[in-house]
Amino acid sequence: MLFLKSTAAPVAPGVYVVDVAAKPPGKTFMIYTALDATTPPAEFIQAVEGLGFKQVLSKPYTHHDGKKIVDMHFQKAGTDIFEGWTAAEKETNLAQLAEALGKFNIQFTPRVMSLAEAFR
Repeated sequence: MLFLKSTAAPVAPGVYVVDVAAKPPGKTFMIYTALDATTPPAEFIQAVEGLGFKQVLSKPYTHHDGKKIVDMHFQKAGTDIFEGWTAAEKETNLAQLAEALGKFNIQFTPRVMSLAEAFR
């Protein structure tokens, strides 16, 4: 579950948090989102899936302020070993993701998880 401070100020309609992160060594990124569970942002989800990312987790919960949230995680297979991304795929996928999320005025900084965070 993503740490969600508040549901009062979404980053886009129905979108509360977007985290683009990779497990070490940091070549293949996933998209971690906290979305409105009552009215899921279909256009946002379609934009992510339109880039070839597949939903791999959908976990609903109720935020401490009573708002229903769903954590959705997306991943995209690459052509490198264990379906990881090659360097070229990483560059292309992150650029396409920035463009797609930019249409919702969402900016992100890709990050590599710590070992403790990645393998808990």
